[in-house]
Amino acid sequence: MSREPAPLPFRARRGALAERIAASHVADLGMTVLERNLRVGHLEIDILAQEGRSIVVVEVRCRGGGSWLRALDTVGQVKRNRLRRAAAILWARHWRKLSGIERVRFDVAAVELDGLDAPNVEYVRAAF
Repeated sequence: MSREPAPLPFRARRGALAERIAASHVADLGMTVLERNLRVGHLEIDILAQEGRSIVVVEVRCRGGGSWLRALDTVGQVKRNRLRRAAAILWARHWRKLSGIERVRFDVAAVELDGLDAPNVEYVRAAF
């Protein structure tokens, strides 16, 4: 007899929803979503996309309406360094060999979920 997995905690469910919304937004902006939740060792890239000759690493941040900080304000130096490290590994192993790929860009998608209105996405290209 198989057991059903335990339900995800609220924060994990909210984060997964924010990532789906952000991936849809990235596609609506004309980018091709290549992967989601890409693991690079112990590092993770939320969304990996391509726009023209650029590989785009998208960090997704989510906050509720009553948060003290805006979602964009929560991407600190440690997180930026981790994303740069993951991208450097992938560049060395894969991307530099791809024809037509010239650069990596780091974007941030901030998703606000307050439960009352439709989700709001604030998207920053080349955020860092």
